Amino acid sequence: MTTTTTTTTTTSAGSSATTRGAESPWHVERGALRLKPGKDVAVRRRHPWVFSGAVAKVEGDPQSGDVVVVLDARGELLGRACYSPQSQIRARLLAWGNEPLDDARIAARVDAAVALRERLVLSQTPGDETTSARLLFAEGDGLPGFVADLYDDTLVLQCQSAGAERLRDVLVDALVERVKPARVYERSDADIRALEGLPSRKGLLRGAPLPDDHRVTMHEHGMRFTVDVDAGHKTGFYLDQRDSRRRLRGVVADKKVLNCFCYTGGFSIAALKGGARHVTSVDTSQAALQLGQHNALDNGFADERHDWLRGDCFDVLRGLHEDGERYDVVVLDPPKFAPSARHLDKAARGYKDLMIRGLRLLPPGGLLLSFSCSGAVDRAFFRTLAAQASLEAGRPARVLAELGHAACHPVPLAFPEGEYLKGLMLVAE
Repeated sequence: MTTTTTTTTTTSAGSSATTRGAESPWHVERGALRLKPGKDVAVRRRHPWVFSGAVAKVEGDPQSGDVVVVLDARGELLGRACYSPQSQIRARLLAWGNEPLDDARIAARVDAAVALRERLVLSQTPGDETTSARLLFAEGDGLPGFVADLYDDTLVLQCQSAGAERLRDVLVDALVERVKPARVYERSDADIRALEGLPSRKGLLRGAPLPDDHRVTMHEHGMRFTVDVDAGHKTGFYLDQRDSRRRLRGVVADKKVLNCFCYTGGFSIAALKGGARHVTSVDTSQAALQLGQHNALDNGFADERHDWLRGDCFDVLRGLHEDGERYDVVVLDPPKFAPSARHLDKAARGYKDLMIRGLRLLPPGGLLLSFSCSGAVDRAFFRTLAAQASLEAGRPARVLAELGHAACHPVPLAFPEGEYLKGLMLVAE
């Protein structure tokens, strides 16, 4: 594969990390973080983050992305981490105890992660083909801040931290060797990079150029989706909802379905594939709706079985209720309402209001699938919001299932922050 070199604007932090990385191997230790008394408990339990408030002293002169040792207050070695001086997450652990770090060990983690997806997700079974998966899920695969998604033969990656930035080439080498994609495309343009002092960056890293429209095609349980990997949300598609889309397929036969915040129609196509009588899809983005229409037609579904509405989902839900409309199944999959804990109150009002409006559209026995992708909203709180919504809507409901990440998004037990996606399937009385 060839390498495409791009010129980007770099911050001082990014420049120093690149310079230091060129001088010596990335895994050379450049300093130490000594923690305050009592602040070692989470690390000993294998939580991968060290927050700024836990650090008593920075020893040496580590720069952004450098590897540092993490010590408790007495100087005992806890592990090795990548340093992020501009972030509240001051370090992200790559190794615990005296475990060494080098290219081979990183490659072994990549190999294990890909093997897990091959066993659990990827499939060439006729009628159930799945050629898309999150191959690397950052802390979930022991590679903090680094995400890699596979769309058929296109690999799309994101570096979300200074450490991931430093490790990028090592990880790409390992992925290319293991997966052998036609191309590797970078989407390191998430807002979180600014918190690390990193510039936004995207473009082709290796292999064949993308088509002119930046779109690639992939399969999920026999459904065919076109994905815009250059301008689409995240890396182009919501791979984390794969399992919930499959669950939806099993409960919509001959049903009337409403899909709010539909994006490019993931849940909509799943509902049609499951035999839904009619699907109405709502989003604010005309471009997303047009791609959703393309996906529906590409899967062989006639126009009369689906409507695509551009509008604010809160307003559309209210209008449908005022018009006396009813739906057998309502899907609510909004964007992140709470980027951080300080947005929690406003987010809670938004989630509850959506569920109130969704429940009011259901007949007795109707189903509501409601989701939150805000890490600041935990499962218990989201369930509380659902209970409040049920009460205020005057629609008693029962929980049929708790929903969450697809299997290609593993979450360490010691890292609850990794479980950002949570959902409920409710049946209305």
